[in-house]
Amino acid sequence: MLGRKPLPVYLFTGFLDGGKTSFIRQTMDEGQFRDGRTTLFVVCEEGDESIDIMRLGDNKFILRKVEDEDSVSEELFRQFDKEVRPDRVIIEENGMWDVDELIEAFPDHWQIAEIITPIDSGTFEMYLSNMKMMMTNQYKYSDLVVFNRCLPEHDRAMFKRMVRAVNRRAQVLYETPDGQVEDNVPEELPYDMDSPVIEIGDEDYGIFYIDIFENLSAYIDKTVKFKAKATHPKELKNDKMLAVARPAMTCCAEDIAFVGFPCEYDRQSEIKEGTWVEVTAKVHAMMNRKTEEPAPVMIAQSLVETDPPEDEIAYFM
Repeated sequence: MLGRKPLPVYLFTGFLDGGKTSFIRQTMDEGQFRDGRTTLFVVCEEGDESIDIMRLGDNKFILRKVEDEDSVSEELFRQFDKEVRPDRVIIEENGMWDVDELIEAFPDHWQIAEIITPIDSGTFEMYLSNMKMMMTNQYKYSDLVVFNRCLPEHDRAMFKRMVRAVNRRAQVLYETPDGQVEDNVPEELPYDMDSPVIEIGDEDYGIFYIDIFENLSAYIDKTVKFKAKATHPKELKNDKMLAVARPAMTCCAEDIAFVGFPCEYDRQSEIKEGTWVEVTAKVHAMMNRKTEEPAPVMIAQSLVETDPPEDEIAYFM
């Protein structure tokens, strides 16, 4: 028996009043769904904004509601699928629910086409301060993150760093209250890119880590200096290679991950596992086999044992 034809799923994640419904309605009004195809529209929460019945009908949207998180199941989604027989699915997720559990409940033939996360710029920092893990879970799989209602006083560079810290592939856009969309937000770096040796302060490691992946070409053949912990991962089988990294907090104290770089050093065998070192290295690029994109690699001039930073954890804010 042949399997079902893949059904594209467009998942909108984010907190209540973050702009999910407005984004969907605007896309409707632009005519992107007026192609004669039927859309199963699954709504998991109801905010101040809603989509009127006439607009739903004009776009061949058939609405189904999920009242609570306990109701989420593959059986429920299969029931919706059988009733509607859609050509695509749009899900407006509840920001208080577990995104992973929602996705795991998809029938086998439901395939994610895109995950979009609208975020209210005015409340983003508050959610980061009070509900950081729940906030970052909203965009950890996103293809597109849109910071709407974005005003000049909002720290757009920090917004982007916080997204890229957990999801390097997400596109980040900023929408002003008058509907203007921007994507090019230059980072004001806390170190001198024109210095013969770019010295990265201990507190600036997180910014450096995000920016070097974002703007690798600007760092190629430049010399950088920073503190990191030396490790010898098994996957780095080259006799001259080790890794230099720091523990970083991407969402909460329970979610510490090491972030850093492969490092080529002739005397790597002399460096003990877990030693804090001051790295002085020239930046080169190498192809990452997993992402098939260029990534930074450090060609060390020296690795000097040093004291750890006052705070060993790197941050991205």
